[in-house]
Amino acid sequence: MSTTNTSGRRKTAVARIYLTAGSGNITVNGKDYKEYFPTLPLQYIVTQSLEVAGVAGNFDVKVNVNGGGVKGQAEAVRLAIAKALVELDPEAKPALRAKGLMTRDDRMVERKKPGRRKARRRFQFSKR
Repeated sequence: MSTTNTSGRRKTAVARIYLTAGSGNITVNGKDYKEYFPTLPLQYIVTQSLEVAGVAGNFDVKVNVNGGGVKGQAEAVRLAIAKALVELDPEAKPALRAKGLMTRDDRMVERKKPGRRKARRRFQFSKR
């Protein structure tokens, strides 16, 4: 059994992935991942889990991702792939954990408070 589906989240981005045995194709929202994430750092983030586990090129990944920005989406995809790899092969977990790929980054934008301009920024004080 080398098929699994998991989800990963980062900020407000949610990625749902379907991992199957294959030739290494990664499809994000119907496009190739290099087209969806055009910069090299984002492409590296997406493939990082596969490379750390040493299975790059062994699995096809189909991703549905929405919400957030491109960086948050890339990191959500990375977490989802890491979780799916651990589900298939629990022995990959220590290597992924050592690189920090198994931890959900739960930092979110702080909400705006009443009586403030932003979350913590006060309105400008005017003496006169």
